[in-house]
Amino acid sequence: MRSDGMEYRLGWGRRLLALLFLLAILFTSRIAFPGITDHSILLIAAVLGGYMALNIGANDAGNNIGPLVGSRVISLLGAVLFAAMFEAAGAILAGTEVISTIKQGIVSPDQLGGSEVVIRVMLSALLAAALWLNIATATGTPVSTTHSIVGGVMGAGITVGGLAVANWKMLGAITIGWVLSPLLGGLIAALLLYLIKRTLLYQKTLSQAAKKVLPLLVGFMAWTFTTYLLLKGLKVSWRVDFPTALLCGFTIGLGVYLITYPIIEQRALLLTDSKTSLNRLFNLPLLMAAGLLSFAHGSNDIANVIGPMIAIKEAIQFEPLMPHTDLTLWLLLIGALGIPLGLMLFGRRLIRTIGSEITELDQVRTFCVTTSVATTVLLASQLGMPVSSTHTAVGAIFGIGFLREALKTNYAILLEQLRRYHENQTPEEIDAFIQRFDKASFSEKGQMLDALDSSDMQVAINKKERKSLQKLYRHALVERSTFIRILFAWFITLPITGLLASIIYRLSGWFF
Repeated sequence: MRSDGMEYRLGWGRRLLALLFLLAILFTSRIAFPGITDHSILLIAAVLGGYMALNIGANDAGNNIGPLVGSRVISLLGAVLFAAMFEAAGAILAGTEVISTIKQGIVSPDQLGGSEVVIRVMLSALLAAALWLNIATATGTPVSTTHSIVGGVMGAGITVGGLAVANWKMLGAITIGWVLSPLLGGLIAALLLYLIKRTLLYQKTLSQAAKKVLPLLVGFMAWTFTTYLLLKGLKVSWRVDFPTALLCGFTIGLGVYLITYPIIEQRALLLTDSKTSLNRLFNLPLLMAAGLLSFAHGSNDIANVIGPMIAIKEAIQFEPLMPHTDLTLWLLLIGALGIPLGLMLFGRRLIRTIGSEITELDQVRTFCVTTSVATTVLLASQLGMPVSSTHTAVGAIFGIGFLREALKTNYAILLEQLRRYHENQTPEEIDAFIQRFDKASFSEKGQMLDALDSSDMQVAINKKERKSLQKLYRHALVERSTFIRILFAWFITLPITGLLASIIYRLSGWFF
């Protein structure tokens, strides 16, 4: 176990590496583009973009691998290096398209005035969003990086042009997505877990059930993630519509099903009838899913870094002293290197929050979380609803936790009813019946309950006693303080970044 002194030194070492990265941005600009050194504004924007990229990596990039760490599929260090590689690949290979929402979808640059105002607005938004992400990371709270930068742009823009310059329709859509994405993610994850419990975990012989169900689950996962990658991760190099992506994803999913079926059939023969042995079969699919999610995250969220920087570049590119040089690749590399570096240096705290501080995760639950994220984003994109992958992932984990609480509570009430129904029998006979009930499959449990008198079962435990048992088990599996902290942070992200950007914009007038 590390001592406090060692942790202190490691913390300062990480901060020093982050500072060296920001200094390297300045030095590389002088080497690659010597002509831009006369434009200090662009250099300031690049450094702030680097700072933003570090914070995105620290706060947001770990969402895709946190469940894997929590379920012990991979170690913390291995997960960080694994995700960093895919984040960088996604940003470099598929991140050249800048999301127009960041540049002009929130406020219109034409309504802000001259180039100086646009520059100040974007600089203020970058700094405000990065500061908020830094604060959230320090408290172990996952927040949306997209919502952070949107709030910053809107806050600074309103400071300049008033409420009229804001795109309130876009803000309304973002707000709806803020509410619906965690709810939808939680619902889909809970439904997946319940389906797996009924068809797999609640079966009497896990090995037999695994041969039938696991190939279907892995094939469905491959279908979902292939479609997700085509629409979200590779949209720059290969643009496809939703039906085409869905068909390609189904083809890949079917191929994966046909390949994995004989493999799982062989491995199922070695399974013991325990959940631990079953969980191991999910390890490889989960690693592949986490890699694809990280790739797509890198390709999408890099726009939160380079979007404002591109807007600043475009605002000054017609100045006579500005060399006509394409800086897009340089700006892209700032984000592509900064996001994985931020994950490696500062992402451990958020990975632990996602992986273990909300609810206990294993491989089956992690499968439900990761599949829910991809499915929710795909559904939302077809409905034209902007969603946050962070909100979706966290909502999925909470959905898993709340379902487990509900099932545990209902099962405890049912066992108490069974004991009271058989209270005229000896304790040994009651225990024997409970053991048979526990080992029975889902359908067999239903048959055993049907054989009992349902009216007597209801009378066996009164309403007051039922509430007492519900209170005993309800808060057992989800950490309520973490739940409240995260919801509060989500609620204030847009207004707090808007307020910060407004203050920074006003202060920036002293320097312009």
